[in-house]
Amino acid sequence: MENWFPEREFFMRSQGQVRFIKISSKLQKRTAALALTASVAFVGSMGVMSVLQYRSSVERVALLEREADVATSEERLKAYRANIGEVTQDLEKRQDFIEGMIEMLPPDAVKHDNVSDSTNETDELVEKVSAAVPEAASLARIESRQLAFVEGLTRYADQRSRRAMWALRELGLDPDRMLASADTSARGGPLEALFGKDDQIDPRFERLGASLSRMATLEATLQGVPQFAPTKAAAVNSSYGYRRDPFTGRAAMHRGLDFPAKMGAPIFATARGTVTFVGRKGGYGNVVEISHGQGLLTRYAHMSRFEARVGQRVEAGTVIGAIGSTGRSTGPHLHFEVRVNGTAVNPRTFLELAPDVLKKVRRNSGAQRTRTASDTQGNAGV
Repeated sequence: MENWFPEREFFMRSQGQVRFIKISSKLQKRTAALALTASVAFVGSMGVMSVLQYRSSVERVALLEREADVATSEERLKAYRANIGEVTQDLEKRQDFIEGMIEMLPPDAVKHDNVSDSTNETDELVEKVSAAVPEAASLARIESRQLAFVEGLTRYADQRSRRAMWALRELGLDPDRMLASADTSARGGPLEALFGKDDQIDPRFERLGASLSRMATLEATLQGVPQFAPTKAAAVNSSYGYRRDPFTGRAAMHRGLDFPAKMGAPIFATARGTVTFVGRKGGYGNVVEISHGQGLLTRYAHMSRFEARVGQRVEAGTVIGAIGSTGRSTGPHLHFEVRVNGTAVNPRTFLELAPDVLKKVRRNSGAQRTRTASDTQGNAGV
């Protein structure tokens, strides 16, 4: 530093006089330090100003971008709101159509304790949604109507199931066992999710599905119960149970009813079902067997001719053959059997009781419909 700032002398001559000016090393250092400080301060202030100006420009650009986003979001929100309105109108029309269609069904749904009632829950939901998202209030009301519809239909299915179970018990059948015997092991088909790939189905919808499936199985079973006389013969000459065998004269088990009739007289299916066997079967001679589902089977023996084929769907009263005397028989007649899960039961129980039991079921259903309609009219009048 001493070499950089040595002591210096300057000569100044003015009007014949010579003056000496001496600048010390210390003064030079102070002057250089002051100049350097001023330069650094200037450069620093310029840098700070540049940074501040850059940040200001960046913030302004960001502000403009946010303003653009806000404008775009508002436009999109308006579009969504308009779209919600369109979707709501469409859903309301669909819901009105569904509720209109359900009026075509027998309105005999009776409230039962084992079915949920979400009325209070859905009312609270509508209020909350209306307060938080006014645009979605209509959707919440539609959901409320759907849940009420689902629960009402569940009660209707359960009521029908209870009537069918009562009828089956009156006929000596165990409805729980027949439900358990329904074949549900072989199922398949392409997956078509109802509410989305990963969504869980509402338990109220699952409850409805189970109730409808139970109702369908029980009513199909009831339709398959023997309820139509297999011939026009007026009397039965050999009852179900132990009897004296016509060939040996010894006591033997007779597992059906015998209907004597003229040769060639028609034989009728006693209930809805599917023909599973047509042919000859030992002492039965010519036989037709019809499966009615849930383990129910009817057998028609000693036929003279067939008028049914395997796989044919028949209704109660369908002609399936003619009276004959084939097999182990002493004369033209029909041997008629009813089997439940392979075990023979007394056909008389079905042929004598089924028409009356089914008539009561239909009468109760009609009475319930009349009461429901009267209640509806009375409420409308109020």
